[in-house]
Amino acid sequence: MTVRGQFHVDLNTLRDKLLELGSLAEISLSKCIHTLINRDVDQALQIIEDDYRADRLDEEINDFAILLIAKQQPVAVDLRRIIVAIKISTDVERIADFAVNIAKSTIRIGEGSENLIPIEKIVKMHNIASEMLSLSLKAYYDEDIVLAKKVAEMDDQVDELYGENIRELLKLTKDHPNMIPQITQLSFICRYIERMADHTTNISENVFYLVKGKHYELND
Repeated sequence: MTVRGQFHVDLNTLRDKLLELGSLAEISLSKCIHTLINRDVDQALQIIEDDYRADRLDEEINDFAILLIAKQQPVAVDLRRIIVAIKISTDVERIADFAVNIAKSTIRIGEGSENLIPIEKIVKMHNIASEMLSLSLKAYYDEDIVLAKKVAEMDDQVDELYGENIRELLKLTKDHPNMIPQITQLSFICRYIERMADHTTNISENVFYLVKGKHYELND
């Protein structure tokens, strides 16, 4: 195999490692919302324990990307592919961290505790953010800027739900002062989901950079 041919194999390996990290983050997102709904402390603890896999893979991606730059000294679009992989890896790893944070908040709320308020809007907010992650990874794989733009536009829905949830939770603090610890954790969870969506928008912006070679603000 030629040096150039091996380089393209290595670029594909880098992409596949990133998609594997994305899959780990998607699994954590799916588990953390079920953990919240069911107040499942055991599963929450498992999510926290499993996070080392995402951390380790993020480190592997960064190390592999740096090695490619050092060995191949890529230019133009190939260099962008490597830079984008590093940036997206960071965003995906942060999304996985937020799933861990939701698990920790669930533990603080407590196993078997009753819902103070219906959490359908929180679940809906999570589902949109989760879909955004899946679509953004597909946009990255396909280098599809149309899909990337759609993902960024979905962030408005998450922001709207975030505002609604926080307003409702703030109202409840007046009527249920004894439940402030639970209200606080639910507020944190809303914030974690909102930040997940922001990081997913970052992924979409990096897809634009990969394809167009220019930076675009998709969520201003």
